[in-house]
Amino acid sequence: MLKVLVNGADGRMGSQVVKAVYDDKELELVGGVSISHVGEDAGVFAGLGTLGMPIRAGLGQALDDLKPDVVVDFTSPKAIFENAKTVIEHGVNMVVGTTGLTAEQRTELGKLAEAKKTSIFIAPNFGLGAVLMMKISTEVAKYLPDVEIIEMHHNNKLDAPSGTAIMTANQIAAARKEAGIEPAPDKTHESLDGARGAKVDGITIHSVRLPGYVAHQQVLFGGYGEYLTIRHDSIDRKSFMPGVILAVKKVGSYPGLTFGLENFL
Repeated sequence: MLKVLVNGADGRMGSQVVKAVYDDKELELVGGVSISHVGEDAGVFAGLGTLGMPIRAGLGQALDDLKPDVVVDFTSPKAIFENAKTVIEHGVNMVVGTTGLTAEQRTELGKLAEAKKTSIFIAPNFGLGAVLMMKISTEVAKYLPDVEIIEMHHNNKLDAPSGTAIMTANQIAAARKEAGIEPAPDKTHESLDGARGAKVDGITIHSVRLPGYVAHQQVLFGGYGEYLTIRHDSIDRKSFMPGVILAVKKVGSYPGLTFGLENFL
């Protein structure tokens, strides 16, 4: 059985990971780490009751004491880079669901993982439907190159645009380049700065942050006399757990860095 440590075990996503790992017969939950609720039982936050598994304060010390096979991290964009380096330095495989890592940081972590002969998996989104949304969007972009993205998340999300929106834009831009097509020029006069959203690889992204949302994205394609909308909605964080568990079980078979859940499907 794979031994799993959850970093950010008391958070919205981390607590769901605790439950998903605990419920899986092929995995063993060995502990949880956080900077808050230290000493409180990790099972309580996951709705499992008392497991006799107090939340620990230090990631490095937890790695030394518990010796997990895989660490799952759902913490914060500010902490993830150092967290990942700590895990890799300990020679432990890692599954990262925290967004905010730059391309340069991912490259550095991949090189470090290769040097340490370990594996790190990073995914902007663990929803299987979201992965399919991105895949379909890249196909559509070859025929309808004019596109904008609207992503909607809860108001406690720390980063904008979302990692999923950025990855979608990157993949669409690559598909347009491969097909050798360009979008029509945008002649809008932007009288209010920022009204047209942010640009990623030349693609406009609009970010919405409101209470009540979980994770949602629309990819809007426009053509002459027609439009096509591809939309994905995660209405419960449980929707991400099959992808997380899949990554936990497969990460060790892919040395170095793997980016994107589609690589495991």
